[in-house]
Amino acid sequence: MPTSSSNVCEGGIPGLLLPQQAWFVLERENIRTIQRLKAIADKIEHVLPGIGPKTADAIRAELARVDGLASAAGEAVP
Repeated sequence: MPTSSSNVCEGGIPGLLLPQQAWFVLERENIRTIQRLKAIADKIEHVLPGIGPKTADAIRAELARVDGLASAAGEAVP
């Protein structure tokens, strides 16, 4: 679970728990699917203004957590 920021909550992408600032930026940048978020996750702090290194790490950790849950459940990981 992300620990870099308080106010971790659910947002526009079901299943993810991210800091409120991350949700604000993702909404502003029209990133509404886990696939789009994964596509930029490795460079997110460089391509999205408002996402710093700690928030970027929290996003990547949460994506890894969700991937792990899906893998454990035998679901396809998008």
